[in-house]
Amino acid sequence: MKSIQLHQIDLNLLVVFQQLMQQRQVSRTAALMGVSQPAISNALARLRTLLDDPLFVRTPAGMQPTPRAAALAEPVAQALAQLQGALNQGEAFDPARSERQFQICMTDIGEIYFLPWLVATLAQRAPGITLSTLRNTAVNLQEEMVNGHVDLAIGLLPQLKGGYFKRQLFTQRYVCLMRQGHPLATRRTLTEAAYAAAEHVLVVAQGTGHGQVDELLAKRGLRRRVRLTVPHFVAMGHLLSQTDLLATVPERLAQALLDPFGLVAKPTPVTLPEASISVFWHARQNKDPANRWLRGLAFERFGAS
Repeated sequence: MKSIQLHQIDLNLLVVFQQLMQQRQVSRTAALMGVSQPAISNALARLRTLLDDPLFVRTPAGMQPTPRAAALAEPVAQALAQLQGALNQGEAFDPARSERQFQICMTDIGEIYFLPWLVATLAQRAPGITLSTLRNTAVNLQEEMVNGHVDLAIGLLPQLKGGYFKRQLFTQRYVCLMRQGHPLATRRTLTEAAYAAAEHVLVVAQGTGHGQVDELLAKRGLRRRVRLTVPHFVAMGHLLSQTDLLATVPERLAQALLDPFGLVAKPTPVTLPEASISVFWHARQNKDPANRWLRGLAFERFGAS
């Protein structure tokens, strides 16, 4: 493979490359960059010649990157982000005047617990800013954060390691949740035998550490009688309020569901490790003033004192 020197590369070619990695279409890339489609095609042709690789191959699903392009994606994104940050170090961010849209990855627990305060606070401090959320199971979270499509991720996300900054908000224990009229609701404590004999709803929360509860219980010699398995927590309040099922859930979710659904929370009969809930952001966003402001809001309200 021939050696390439920086003076041989037009920086705009790397910008085009990054946009093609994100959009996978020449037409969409051209529209976003405000240039013609032939201009994008010409830039891609120059980059293919320079790197001696096709970089993108047309398929029915759009332009798919070659292995060489996939390997270049994150280093190029990081380099451009660092350069952008260096050029705009003095740039101020005024939340009261901004019309930026932030995208945050969080689970349904996160939406129940974090979003009401965040939305109310934005209405007061930054009325022009909008939020959108997405699930980490619906996208390749690492790729979306590398490419700048996701500003923050909040939750128990063990898959985010190298290349990401992390700050813990709080830790929380797991509790057992049930309706107020449940036969076990009047007991001061739950015994292991009563817990094992009851019927449970199991949440398989893919992509988070919450799905490990069953493994942790099994290691402590306790197995549940699972009557229902669901992929998320969003219907938990409705399910528990109308059945005799038990659920083992993070404590802050339980607190949000107690009064609205008439539920009772009790300690689990065996001690489970606490769940660490953190804010994650990619290195490319570390010095971005807007990103710093947004994660500062999360630390202000939800960070451990």
